[in-house]
Amino acid sequence: MGDTRPVYQRIADELRDRIDSGELKVGAQIPSRSELKRAYAASDQTVDRAVRVLKAAGYAQGQFGRGVFVTDRTPLGTLLRDTGTVDTPFAARISTPDTAVAWEATSVTTPAPRHVAERLGIAAGDRVMCTRYEYLADRRPVQLATSWEPLARTEGTDVVFPERGPYARRGVRGRMAAIGIRVVRAAEIVGSRAATSAEAEALGCAPGQCLTVVERTHYDADDRPVETSDVVVRADRWRLEYSIDFTG
Repeated sequence: MGDTRPVYQRIADELRDRIDSGELKVGAQIPSRSELKRAYAASDQTVDRAVRVLKAAGYAQGQFGRGVFVTDRTPLGTLLRDTGTVDTPFAARISTPDTAVAWEATSVTTPAPRHVAERLGIAAGDRVMCTRYEYLADRRPVQLATSWEPLARTEGTDVVFPERGPYARRGVRGRMAAIGIRVVRAAEIVGSRAATSAEAEALGCAPGQCLTVVERTHYDADDRPVETSDVVVRADRWRLEYSIDFTG
């Protein structure tokens, strides 16, 4: 039986095989549209679709006016998810030793979007503190996160700004404990979606490339949400490691 794959898929698969085998190395230019059209007797639309598949999988990235080039897919590290680390702003094991890790954060008061309100158990439009993080490895962004906290719980206290004041960088549990709120659990939902243009620019990938998204929500002793966040990393360069403790 002949090859039944659509032509665009065959082009993408064969280019991916050439990259995985090392024939096309990191930084090498992918054959041009005209070269691929001749090699596969394909149309512009078919070739463009094949290249989009490669970009979405993290194998290639376009450079304006130059062409499409093979990207570095070496794993950057592992996100650590367990009881001791889930509350830490950047709980990760970086693959390269001696990497300098830091983060930057900005906080603003904003009405809660509907999806955030649902996760926090509040009404859409209720005021929340929105904090956006960029986590840096050797000064390059490798992870993005956005956190939302209901101002009804924190306004007028020393912890209203997560990264300012006497309780800055204490994590959700430490900060909430300072105002008498005991955080007893966190729940995470892991999914994936395509990168927006802004995310792609920040993380050094192509728009539409697959990202891993961790939706995390912290709950108090009455099982009320006190904070929810989205953690975003490139799916091709990060793994998630979960530690599940059966003791006690």
